[in-house]
Amino acid sequence: MIYPKIPLAQSVIEICLAKGVTNIVISPGSRNAPLTIGFANNPAFTCYSIADERCAAFFAMGMAQQIKKPVAVVCTSGSALLNYYPAVAEAFYSQIPFIVISADRPHDKIDIGDGQTIRQENVYANHILYSANLIEGASIDNDKKIDAAITASARHKGPVHINVPFEEPLYETVKELTVEPVIADAVVAKREFREDITTSVFLWNRAKKKLILVGVNNPDTIDTAIIEQLAADPSVVVMTESTSNLHHDSFLNNIDTIITPFTQEDFEAYRPEILITFGGMVVSKRVKAWLRKYKPQEHWHIDKLRAYDTFGALTKHFRAKPSELLGRLLSQSVTVESDYNAKAQGLKVVRKQKHDEYLANIPFSDFKAFEIILPTLPDNSQLQISNSSAIRYAQLFNIKPSIEVFCNRGTSGIDGSTSTAIGAAVASGKETIMLTGDISFLYDSNALWNNYIPENFKIILVNNGGGGIFRILPGHDETPVFNTYFETSHNLTAEHLAKMYGFEYHTATDEATLKLSLQEVIQTNNKPQLLEVFTPMLENDRILLQYFKELI
Repeated sequence: MIYPKIPLAQSVIEICLAKGVTNIVISPGSRNAPLTIGFANNPAFTCYSIADERCAAFFAMGMAQQIKKPVAVVCTSGSALLNYYPAVAEAFYSQIPFIVISADRPHDKIDIGDGQTIRQENVYANHILYSANLIEGASIDNDKKIDAAITASARHKGPVHINVPFEEPLYETVKELTVEPVIADAVVAKREFREDITTSVFLWNRAKKKLILVGVNNPDTIDTAIIEQLAADPSVVVMTESTSNLHHDSFLNNIDTIITPFTQEDFEAYRPEILITFGGMVVSKRVKAWLRKYKPQEHWHIDKLRAYDTFGALTKHFRAKPSELLGRLLSQSVTVESDYNAKAQGLKVVRKQKHDEYLANIPFSDFKAFEIILPTLPDNSQLQISNSSAIRYAQLFNIKPSIEVFCNRGTSGIDGSTSTAIGAAVASGKETIMLTGDISFLYDSNALWNNYIPENFKIILVNNGGGGIFRILPGHDETPVFNTYFETSHNLTAEHLAKMYGFEYHTATDEATLKLSLQEVIQTNNKPQLLEVFTPMLENDRILLQYFKELI
């Protein structure tokens, strides 16, 4: 076995191994050579080399999203670790375990004009669970900080930063370890949820209008018996999003379709007495605007770690797993006479009819493309969706229950959607489809610059020639300023990128070619596929905005 000669590097590597952090994404550099040598030469670690640090970080975060254990990224000193920051922020708000290990210059080389040197300590201070600022040399204090950082990431589900200063020489190796790091006992007693919910049960059993709203949520986290009990309760309405991975025929899974045509009377009529939320961020701006104006009497959020007061009405944070809390609550519930769910089901039928009628008569566009794409996705696959238009269009359609859906909604940025999808595909091993818009794809095109893209990875790129999301927001005006600075109009395609990175390239320009190309893409699993769907930039916003008018 080959080890780095520097004792501090040995300590970092050995503690990572002892704590089960074995997936390491490394970006090339010199200052991090001791870490790279140690990780890459130890068969206990699975290492990936990705040059672009921003892509490397989102790739690692995508892996952690799937395996639900910390994945580490390793970089050199200087600006390298700043490129990790978008993924750090996303992991912080999405509660994904993620470890940044940055090599640094020694403390006496900071701010004296030495090359590739910045103030690295606490650089992520506003979006980090723990910062381990190490000092040169092996020490018990360093070991404790490394251990504490890894434990915090795993236990509290978020990013941590381990900053490791190294003095030259950096490349020397030894054949035996020279350190015995101090590692805390990894066994943690499980805490059972014992909170008294007597008052909550009383309020629940009295309320006739109870709304459950589910944001980003991992698949298979809610027991089937709980889902069925919620669906059967006449006083309960469940609203889900594409990223909730929660399914039942009675649930309202197209929130914007349901509530956009609401009048003031409708908003008041459907105002819940009790709102229960769980999961991560909610996509729908309309549901947030509704519940902020028409606040529930009670808002309970269920999450073991955090509760955001999204609607300015939070009254209770249950620190429990949603299935655990709901199970206890429903086991003590009684049936309340109510027409809350019945009215919602009637509304759902009306909206579905209007939805189908409108889609049957529109020309080829973003909206039509999503209508065609989503039902064709293979069963038991994974769907990764980029932000902006793509996730909002997906919200308007049903997605097969067997398909797992993910999107970076922690910060809702476009910066690492494709990188995340590739990392997730590598970790899950599932056939993965990345559904993205052109600006998001082009922004993260370096995501394709690695050697780990699975053969059954597919990208469906909807290219409308710019940032189409801005055309449906207030302030759209067909001027050079809007087209240049807001929409980012362009005439680029992905054809040459696909060729350069070894993807098989397909195009579609209408319904017929889209259906034909989709069939070929979905059936091919021995080479990465990229299908570029061209839609009319000047028609998409009109078609979508008219849709919401036709729902009445």
